[in-house]
Amino acid sequence: MESGDLKIAWARQYMPVLASIRKRFVEERPFSGMTIGMALHVEAKTAVLVETLAAGGAEVHITGCNPLSTQDDVSMALNTREGIHSYARRGASVEEYYAAIDRVLDASPAITIDDGMDLIYRIHTERQEVLDTVIGGCEETTTGIHRLRAMERDGALKFPVIAVNDTPMKHFFDNVHGTGESSLASIMITTNVLVAGKRFVVAGYGYCGRGLAQKARSLGARVIVTEVDPRRALQAHMDGFDVMTMDQAAPLGDIFVTTTGNTSIITERHFPNLNDGAILANAGHFNVEIDVDWLESHSDSIVRRDGIDTYILGGKTIHVLAEGRLVNLATPKGMGHPIEVMDLSFAVQALSAEFVAKHGRKLAPGVHDVPSAIDEEVARLKLAALGLSIDRLTPEQEKYMASWAIGT
Repeated sequence: MESGDLKIAWARQYMPVLASIRKRFVEERPFSGMTIGMALHVEAKTAVLVETLAAGGAEVHITGCNPLSTQDDVSMALNTREGIHSYARRGASVEEYYAAIDRVLDASPAITIDDGMDLIYRIHTERQEVLDTVIGGCEETTTGIHRLRAMERDGALKFPVIAVNDTPMKHFFDNVHGTGESSLASIMITTNVLVAGKRFVVAGYGYCGRGLAQKARSLGARVIVTEVDPRRALQAHMDGFDVMTMDQAAPLGDIFVTTTGNTSIITERHFPNLNDGAILANAGHFNVEIDVDWLESHSDSIVRRDGIDTYILGGKTIHVLAEGRLVNLATPKGMGHPIEVMDLSFAVQALSAEFVAKHGRKLAPGVHDVPSAIDEEVARLKLAALGLSIDRLTPEQEKYMASWAIGT
């Protein structure tokens, strides 16, 4: 068995929820005759999702959503499966990246599955003829949802998209535990530095930042949080973290991780104030949170290692991991989120794609929430896989919760 097949087989054994869904898909074939176009991180866990969709009758065309997150052996392994076509390659140039996006769209997908909205953006700008075949899509990540909601506000979004990122099963597990554990694992394996005792700056206290801050503290780090939202800043304070501006944190931090999904978080004005040897990493989707371009053009010299670019600036060293791209996947040994976490998120993806296949033509263009029944089904399947039981409401309790007339 080749290395890509071995990776996929390893992931598959820890994804019981998708296995349960796949069993039903084989019987019901909800995607029979449909083409699904995907732009996701092409690695072993994603491959299990792709296999699940293909088992449901889909012809799947997939490429990467980040030039450095593809595992080439997994991409090649997918191309040996019937009904699956992968165009992803690690280290693709910008031109190659969008050429692969176009190859996916050349297949005229009925359903799109995005991580960052690149497929949908391309359809609405350069490939509008694909609008004739798309009945709906799914979006995986916070950054993509932000972009989609902006399109919706401008009246530019021409088909319905399910906001997979915004469901509780994604926020509570993927964003908190997945981002927290995988980002720290990649930072530690890439740098081999000790986290305990370090001043660890987390930019952004959404679900991803919250998980990262909690995991770093559990390793003994002294965590600082920067925020722009007063409610999240107050929450971070109440959770026991130091809260300050990035200007204040810059001269204090040893390790910085951005999780905002926004641009220009650590920039020209912060670099001169960083400690010698500061480590900068990004856990947001796009490589815009750390101004790497400024460092590239203004540094006195640059030393490049696997996954680490060291910039010498006025005698001071600044280390940037993974070129400022998604640190948990773009480092040479980055494995992405833990398998069990992605089992849940990709189960939501699979069931949301099925929902689009069945109901997409009836939905209005715009961003739609994942139906609560799908979210609950994934949780129940996971509980069953763990051998755990929970209580159910009695008729009396259901009546009480539904009534306004029953008082004290």
